[in-house]
Amino acid sequence: MTLYRNPGLAALLLRLSLGVMYLTHAGLKVFTFGMPAAAAFFEAQGFPAWSVWIVVPAEVLGGLMLIAGLWTGPVVLALLPVLAGAAWVHLGNGWVFTAPGGGWEYPVFLMAMSLVQLLLGDGPRLLGAAAPRRVELAGS
Repeated sequence: MTLYRNPGLAALLLRLSLGVMYLTHAGLKVFTFGMPAAAAFFEAQGFPAWSVWIVVPAEVLGGLMLIAGLWTGPVVLALLPVLAGAAWVHLGNGWVFTAPGGGWEYPVFLMAMSLVQLLLGDGPRLLGAAAPRRVELAGS
């Protein structure tokens, strides 16, 4: 059996996915709900309303830095509190994100993936630099 393994490509795919996710969530707050409504939601969840003005720029800057492959480790560590806050908001709703009000499994999963990114490292900055290598498994 032949298997292709490439931790660099895995790190790149994960890094890009996390970066796009952060940009998407910032965009949701800005373009779908609007910043005043997002601030009101934060306040209703026990966070200061002004904290939305820290979270959204952090998500945008962090997402762009992840996509660019800049300081990946510090970025994922810096954004873990954002995910922890999201998990805390949804904690009372149960496990599954389709529960009324959304569950907490998605932000906790993203926290785990952020830690995996930290352990994998940046990965390549360009897809062309990440050609998979062929690995022969024992007993194949």
